[in-house]
Amino acid sequence: MDPIVVVGSIAGILTTISFVPQVARAWKLKETRDLSLAMLLLFSAGVLLWTLYGFWVSSLPIIAANTVTFFLILVLIWLKIRYK
Repeated sequence: MDPIVVVGSIAGILTTISFVPQVARAWKLKETRDLSLAMLLLFSAGVLLWTLYGFWVSSLPIIAANTVTFFLILVLIWLKIRYK
């Protein structure tokens, strides 16, 4: 595998799984007060654009990481709205 793809894959995995503890905490505690809805919405828009970019440049690491990240952010947005 190309070293650049390996680096991109590792970066994508790390940045994506960084959201898992936040989702788990919000889900467990039913608390999202410390999360800014504006930040989540802006970040989700950016991640969606990164996903589109990944398709345009045919980069599986970008597509995969940002698709999973987008899903995790949507869960956080849903929890933010639900527990408001």
